[in-house]
Amino acid sequence: MSNNAIGKSWSDVRNQLFTPDEIAESDLRVALIGELIKARQEKGISQKKLEELSGVKQPVIARMEKGVTSPQLDTILKVLAPLGKTLAIVPLQTAENKS
Repeated sequence: MSNNAIGKSWSDVRNQLFTPDEIAESDLRVALIGELIKARQEKGISQKKLEELSGVKQPVIARMEKGVTSPQLDTILKVLAPLGKTLAIVPLQTAENKS
């Protein structure tokens, strides 16, 4: 039986399949959604309550949180506002800054 694995770890596979820009975009999306979920949970707000506060339908919020959809910027802003959050434009960290 031969082993035809394309990498020893997810990181190896990911680096072979995706460009650095695609990886950075994916990481940013995951971080953004993670912060959205964290903010909602910290405030003790259900997805249904967030629908009432933001005007964004609960199924849309659920799909955003599961990573099933890539929401429009205005949708993200509508959801973040009642959570007391907003987006900020900040410099990207370089490998040297991460150390």
